[in-house]
Amino acid sequence: MNQSANKQRDQQQSVRRLHGIGVSPGIAAATVVVLKRQHWRTGWYHLPAEHIDREVRRFRGAITAAEEELRGLRQTLNGNLTEAVSIIDSHLLMLQDRMIVTRTETIIRHNNVNAEWALAQALNEIKERFEQISDSYIRERYADIKHVADRVFGLLTGQESVPPLVSGHPVILVANDFSPEDTLRMLGADVCGFLTEKGGLTSHTAIIARSLNIPAVVGLEYITSIVRTGDRVMFDGNSGLVVVHPEAEDLELLREYEQQKDAANDRLESYIGLASISLDGIAVRLSANIEMCEELPSVLRYKCEGIGLFRSEFSYFYEERLPGEEELLALYIQLLETMSPYPVTVRTLDVGGDKVLKSFPGNQAWLDQERNPALGLRSIRFSLYEQDLFRNQLRALLRASVHGRLRILLPLVSALSELRAAKKLLAEVMADLRAQNLAYAEDVEIGMMVEVPSAVVMADIFAREVDFFAIGTNDLIQYSLAIDRGNQYVAHLYEPFHPAVLRMIYQTVQAAKQGNIAVSLCGEMAGDSLCAPLLIGFGVEELSMRPALVPQVKRLLRHARCDALQQMSAQVLRCKDSDEVRALLSNSYAQLYPREFFEV
Repeated sequence: MNQSANKQRDQQQSVRRLHGIGVSPGIAAATVVVLKRQHWRTGWYHLPAEHIDREVRRFRGAITAAEEELRGLRQTLNGNLTEAVSIIDSHLLMLQDRMIVTRTETIIRHNNVNAEWALAQALNEIKERFEQISDSYIRERYADIKHVADRVFGLLTGQESVPPLVSGHPVILVANDFSPEDTLRMLGADVCGFLTEKGGLTSHTAIIARSLNIPAVVGLEYITSIVRTGDRVMFDGNSGLVVVHPEAEDLELLREYEQQKDAANDRLESYIGLASISLDGIAVRLSANIEMCEELPSVLRYKCEGIGLFRSEFSYFYEERLPGEEELLALYIQLLETMSPYPVTVRTLDVGGDKVLKSFPGNQAWLDQERNPALGLRSIRFSLYEQDLFRNQLRALLRASVHGRLRILLPLVSALSELRAAKKLLAEVMADLRAQNLAYAEDVEIGMMVEVPSAVVMADIFAREVDFFAIGTNDLIQYSLAIDRGNQYVAHLYEPFHPAVLRMIYQTVQAAKQGNIAVSLCGEMAGDSLCAPLLIGFGVEELSMRPALVPQVKRLLRHARCDALQQMSAQVLRCKDSDEVRALLSNSYAQLYPREFFEV
């Protein structure tokens, strides 16, 4: 155990309580089994030229074996685990992807080296690209690539990549990380929950855990050193609280809490098929935030009323090269046809700054290290700077528009000149398509993200130029409060309930209504049980969130009157700080939801 881990363990022995990221709700209390991280031996060795073809075949054999394992696991899943099936399908696609397969084979042949070393080099190249991305939704997809590569490593070396799961009595598994496939294998294996050092709320491992109702907490630094196999541990997968060596009163308190949560979850299931409408007849569209087509089964499972935010940049980061028009066209057609007649909102390329497209050819100025990338050449600015790339995406979007109801969303618009330049370019692309006799829908809606203070201040002007607003609260909070939530020193200051943030949301909604355009909100606040009723009270017409959160928000909507939420929201706008906001919401929710009251 290293010195820092020793120090961490000494500190925690007296405290007994740890706090991580609760990613799958539920209470678990059992003895711990600690699974140490597998370190693959990827030593380099040179191969004679006549052995290279055989080495490539050995690598391809490992790929094939990994595919067969995944397909076998997929066949064991029942029809209710649509999210799990889609994630396995995405891993199968990764095993065929050029980033892993073609690049590894190229390194084997070019350097006359063994497959293990070549695969490690290819994985390092991928890792470098993803580490430069701040967007957690995209950055966490590297974990999937790593899990897939780890399985191939295990097959190449003959080492077991999946740790044997203990059976015979309930256990809590503790590890550096688990793959989605590892998590699927926990079902029926006397595993009542797991804790990891790595991971995040949107990781596929977390998604699988929620699908299987396996409680989980991630992001617990040094947890594999802090606890030992045989220790007794209790944790809450909702709050992220972990108690080492719990006492009797701890167990009793959380046991009661879990009974309440189980009852609440059973009630939520019944809301999936119900309409998103308040007691006084006000409808609010509840849509999904996604980044890949593999997430569409989850969107359908929870009966989301459209895609409120499709993060289109994932296609540009995932491939070793930039996607062509036809590739994008096929992707967008799949989205639109699957969701028809519901709308699909595609945010145009949101890259630049810290989201560098290393596959982009040429020595462009934007590749230089920017002193402050968050304020640099990103999002709509980048698209207007690299117009050929932007045109390519717009052409694919417009051509796909005849297959459903498309809404094009422009990110990080801060000035009217940017919006008009983008609309001018869109008009030129439409003219080109007409000249080529390529069809597109005439009624495609054009919207803009409202996520910087200048867009809020000028919202009344912008409302005359677009068909809808989409409020992006993640960036709006960051830019308004000058807080980088990825910075450990100031992340605690990232405050959704800051009165300035709430007033800007309200101001934007009012500008949209006065301009007679639609307004949605697609940041994390949309799916937060504390925030959603407040946002509805502000007059937000559409909330877009992770699909699994839709039933909870729908329940809150159906058990309230919008006029009461409006009165509460008006009071919130008079609050002076976030503590006052939270206190007011706590009191208001207790009255508004007497039968569905939850902790604030």
